[in-house]
Order: sequence, then structure tokens, then C-alpha cells
Amino acid sequence: MQQKFAFRAELILILVTILAGLGWIFSKEALAGMTPLFFVSMRFLIGGIVLFLIGPRYFRNLKWNDVKPIMLIGGVMGLAMMCWVLGLDQASNLGVGAFITCLGVVFVPIIGRFMFGDRPATSIWVALPVAVTGLIFLALSNGMSFEIAHLYFLGTAIGVAFQLNLLSRFLMRMHALVITSIQLTSAGVLLLIMSLFTEAMPQGITFSITLWFLASTLIATSLRYLLQMYAMSLTPVSHAAVIMNLEPVWAAIFAVLWFGEVMTLGQIFGCFLIFMAMLISRWSQIRKLFKG
Repeated sequence: MQQKFAFRAELILILVTILAGLGWIFSKEALAGMTPLFFVSMRFLIGGIVLFLIGPRYFRNLKWNDVKPIMLIGGVMGLAMMCWVLGLDQASNLGVGAFITCLGVVFVPIIGRFMFGDRPATSIWVALPVAVTGLIFLALSNGMSFEIAHLYFLGTAIGVAFQLNLLSRFLMRMHALVITSIQLTSAGVLLLIMSLFTEAMPQGITFSITLWFLASTLIATSLRYLLQMYAMSLTPVSHAAVIMNLEPVWAAIFAVLWFGEVMTLGQIFGCFLIFMAMLISRWSQIRKLFKG
């Protein structure tokens, strides 16, 4: 029976990575008719509210002292997603951006070392130079310098690593739906305030842009997180961590199919190195997966 649940969970997690990859396409299309910060603020606000409406019973008896740290971590998430959406808005190649963003996996234990004195596994120190080499190949493929979008995506990876470190320290005792809903809502409020001060509000949004926005919000955010939380309740975290590395692969495939994007050989090799760094950083989980 456990094997049956584990197999179901792994199939769902593969679907989650597909939805995450599609989210890059949905979001890029929505940005054709919406300003970046306004788009991502609305996406997160609606996504957070939808999750609350799905599971209001989990929010009962919440105390303000429990909510405050989640809101603060939501603010960190908001800053990371500000970098992400600005990078997405300016990116010439979504696949490259997806691989850079997912470097947060490698950065989490390194930042944990400086924040909390953690001792990263040896595999992390092996993964880091591989990841840096991958980034260098991406830079060399663009005239010896990063696109500004690449720097935004790198900022996203670092911001997400900070967010995950804080989550791992303070919020493991709370239900994942509560954490996700409050984080999304807090990030959305912060980004909306920033949008009001820095962007002109859209004068009108076409029907097609509305559909792309709804797909990004309801499918790539709310549905994705619900499925992810459900699947992770059925399988060890080590299994889930390995499968979630597929997100940038799907994003790159969909970008090729939808936008006709083409990577240079240098970019392909750089993405390959980053993917290998992600797997190396997950080596302990991969070993457990094979032993299981």
C-alpha cells in the first residue's frame, strides 16, 4: 500500500513540475498586457485567497505571533519574486532563466551556513563550482556578460534560498496550506504597494491576457501548490526534492515548443552543468531514493 501511495505521489509531483514549467509560459504571455509588479502581485494575492477559501478550517485558532513570521517570510518571497518577474519580463530565453532560478536548491545550504552556522554536506561544495561554471558558460554565450535578466534570475535564486532557510527554522509545525496562503498573500500585498508607487496602472486588459493571467494564477499557482502539498504528504521529502528538479527542464521544453526559442551550444552546456549541480546538491536524497 505504501508503494502504491509513493508511486501516486511521484506521478503527481511530475505533474507539479509540468505545471510549474507551464507557469513560465502563462506568465510570459500575461506580461504582454500587464506591468510586471502588478501582474505578480495579483497572481499571488488571488492564489493566496483561493488557498484560504479551500481550507479555512486550517486557519482556526491562529495566533498573531504565529502569523507574523510567515508574513515576514512572505515579504522575502515578494522580493525574490520581484526579481523573477522583472527577469521574466526582459528575458530573451525562458529556459536559461528557469535553470538559473532553480540554483536556489544549491544556495539553500550555503546561505544556511552564514545565517545559522549550518554545515553543508560535501556534495554542496562539489555542486557549487559546477554551478558557477554553468553560469560562466551562460555568460560567455552572450558576449562575455550576463543579460540583465540573468542577474534578476540569480537574485531570485538567492532570495528563494533565504526564504527556504527561514521556513525550515520557524514554520515546520504549521500546516503547509496555511504557510503557503499567508506567504502568497503577504508577498502579493508588498508587490502591489511597490507597483502602485513605481508603475502606471493598466488602462485596459484584453480578454486573452485575462485568460493567461487566470491560467498563471489558478493553474500554475493555486492548483500547483495544492497538488504539491498533497503529494509531499504521501512520499518522503527526499523523493520529492529530486523530482522537483525537473521544473527548469519542462520550462525549457515548453519555451522551445511555444516561443520557438533556440539555445546556443554554450547555453545548452551551461544549463546541463546547472542541472548536474542541482542533482549533485541532492546527492543524499538521490542515494536514499535508490536505496528505497
